[in-house]
Amino acid sequence: MEKLLYGVAYYDEYMPYDRLEKDIEMMKEAGINTVRIAESTWSTLEPQNGVFNFYHIDRVLEAMYKANINVIIGTPTYAIPTWMVKEHPNVLAKTPNGQNKYGPRQNMDITNPSYLFYSERIIRKLMEHVKDHPAVIGYQADNETKYYETCGDNVQLLFVKYVKEKFNNDLSQLNKSFGLDYWSNRINSWEDFPSVEGTINASLSSEFAQFQRKLVTDFLTWQVDIINEYKKEHQFVTQNFDFDWRGYSYGVQSYVNHFEASKPFDTVSVDIYHPTQDELTGIEISFCGDLARTLKNKNYFVMETEAQGFAAWVPYEGQLRLQAFSHIASGASMVAYWHWHSIHNSAETFWKGLLSHDFEPNPTYLEAKTIGKDFERLSNKLVNLKSDNKVALLVDNHSLTSLNAFKWFTGGLDYNDYARVMYDSMYNLNINCDIIDTTCQDIEKYSLILVPPLYSSSDEFLNKLNSYIKNGGNVIFGMRSGFCDENVKVRHSIQPGIIREACGVSYSQFVFGKDTKLNNEVLKDKNNEINTNSWIELLTLDTAKTLASFDHHEWKKYSAITTNNYGNGNAIYIGCFPSMSTMKNILNYALDNFQISLDKENFEFPLISKKLINKDGKIVRFYFNYSKEKISFNYKNENGIEIIENNKVNKNTELLIDPWGFKIIEEV
Repeated sequence: MEKLLYGVAYYDEYMPYDRLEKDIEMMKEAGINTVRIAESTWSTLEPQNGVFNFYHIDRVLEAMYKANINVIIGTPTYAIPTWMVKEHPNVLAKTPNGQNKYGPRQNMDITNPSYLFYSERIIRKLMEHVKDHPAVIGYQADNETKYYETCGDNVQLLFVKYVKEKFNNDLSQLNKSFGLDYWSNRINSWEDFPSVEGTINASLSSEFAQFQRKLVTDFLTWQVDIINEYKKEHQFVTQNFDFDWRGYSYGVQSYVNHFEASKPFDTVSVDIYHPTQDELTGIEISFCGDLARTLKNKNYFVMETEAQGFAAWVPYEGQLRLQAFSHIASGASMVAYWHWHSIHNSAETFWKGLLSHDFEPNPTYLEAKTIGKDFERLSNKLVNLKSDNKVALLVDNHSLTSLNAFKWFTGGLDYNDYARVMYDSMYNLNINCDIIDTTCQDIEKYSLILVPPLYSSSDEFLNKLNSYIKNGGNVIFGMRSGFCDENVKVRHSIQPGIIREACGVSYSQFVFGKDTKLNNEVLKDKNNEINTNSWIELLTLDTAKTLASFDHHEWKKYSAITTNNYGNGNAIYIGCFPSMSTMKNILNYALDNFQISLDKENFEFPLISKKLINKDGKIVRFYFNYSKEKISFNYKNENGIEIIENNKVNKNTELLIDPWGFKIIEEV
């Protein structure tokens, strides 16, 4: 994109009366230059089997074109029409809880032949109809695609074929690798391969989850291939990915491998939803943005975020602006709201759009107008910003699935919770980072890598991490790392297995950390906190030294957190679930002692900084105040221009930021 896109999802089909011209007038006033349409409207595009109606598509395209507003067309395949279910009931996914009922969206089996037949037909009919329209700048394939826990008979057949290929048709190797002799789960004939809906074997269930994620990748690739037959050279294809949901966007998505599923797309799009009002921190914007940006190492679109959203999320004055520019500061080239207006009936009646139910200007809409003007004015300076981060968080879908399979044993230890403690600690310390996975080809470019519990991983990748450290890299490992191989089979060597070489530490026992704190004179953590709801590993030293031990009458002789010099690099191993305070101290220790040079500010949250490089090669620094109090700080970087107010800023100038305010400085 050559300019920042500012958009909304818009559905003429949902309107209680015809107000297209008025909506466009208000969009233009707000600086909206892009709308997304169609992705949830299959039942109006094809009201009966083989009967097509593009009335709403046509009138919106024509009106937007006349108004010079871009249009992104979504394929409508994530919400199926009633006639399809009536004619083919088995398009509804069978899940471990039984077959889905009609009503919700995303209730179908994405492998079902009937569903795929009708999906291809509607995609082709839609593409043939819109491909030549000058308003269309791109296409979105499906929406928030996941595998929806589908596990019916056809999925079972596909899974058995997948496992056969993985193990070269060798059942003995499958049984050995997955430990299926236990509790008589051994499979002695491919014809006897049982449904995995109720399996108690984490190797099998984790492999099935990997397979299900591959179904998503294959489904999206299939859609992209169809769209690519029609799209013009100047048009893009994208997908709106979402994240682990905890009432808001939270962590790594377990139902999709974003790193694989993003490959066929020209551009990554995501939806990012987060608390506001007194709970606005910017962390979700940053985490999801860092992951989205790193997927293809390029700028991404925020296809959906809230304007008003839930009643508890209606933003305070200034927060909508703060949120919009926070997305830009993570590398977004588009910010778009779900959606233009509030719905007058159906499931999301009380999800508020940019406009309320009365369609009249409101404080959120009026603030959006200022964002649109600034996006237009500053687009040349803020579009396609690049990052050059020296720190990365390494995440892994397979470890997420396999570790979480044992929550019953681990006191509820959750992969994303651990990953977020690591990420949030970096965020609070203003350490800008990328989010990578085990397929990253150039980990050597990073000075420091944080690894949440890498519970299940191949020998090859763990040796790669050892080599990275030996050659001068630095890694902070979370507990459980290196414990299992890629088939979720526990390594029978002394733990932590292969990475013991680099970490210089070992353990053979782990216990629950009830009533346990830390003695950590090296880290100097006055809170001495760990998460006592999960287990701790009783570490003994090989070549490592202790950063923290356990403050417990029985476990005090064991180390809790260690550091080890290995070759030209260093490895920290954390044998517990650290508090945010402890994790921040670990990070500060690594930065102070491992000769890691970062362009990092010396203040902490709620004052957050981001550093990027614009297309002119100039450094752009964002400073965000995520609090209801004014904050002042000493600007210590090079002279520049604060581009919102167009004021000169000199080095060592004291700057004041209003509550929920921000400043953007382009260095000169």
